[in-house]
Amino acid sequence: LKYSRQRESIKEFLSNRIDHPTADVVYENVKKIYPNISLGTVYRNLSLLVEIKEISKLSNTIGGDRFDARLEPHCHFICKKCKQVRDMDSPLMKHIMEHTCEKFNGGCIDSYCASFYGTCNLCKQKLEEEKSD
Repeated sequence: LKYSRQRESIKEFLSNRIDHPTADVVYENVKKIYPNISLGTVYRNLSLLVEIKEISKLSNTIGGDRFDARLEPHCHFICKKCKQVRDMDSPLMKHIMEHTCEKFNGGCIDSYCASFYGTCNLCKQKLEEEKSD
């Protein structure tokens, strides 16, 4: 695989984020560094980075695909109001994985994907403030 400064910039941008941006957000930010970059180039590089397992794509979100540079297994919380996607760390999920592997009849589970949907704290506070007005 040939080195690409633009691809490296996309990967670096994602590695510094915890909000799982869309391709459009990646494009708008990388464009600040590389003004001539096209949206198509960003999409191709995101697809390539997913294919070579340097980032992951979250397709089960509200509002389109999101991208995540955090590769170890973890859960996500998706707010149905503001559509933000946040990482959720749960020691219980590790226990569930271990238990599931034991009961899987000799098979091997090496990863999982779990998403939780609801209302984030900020949206919940806004709703409560609107109700009290």
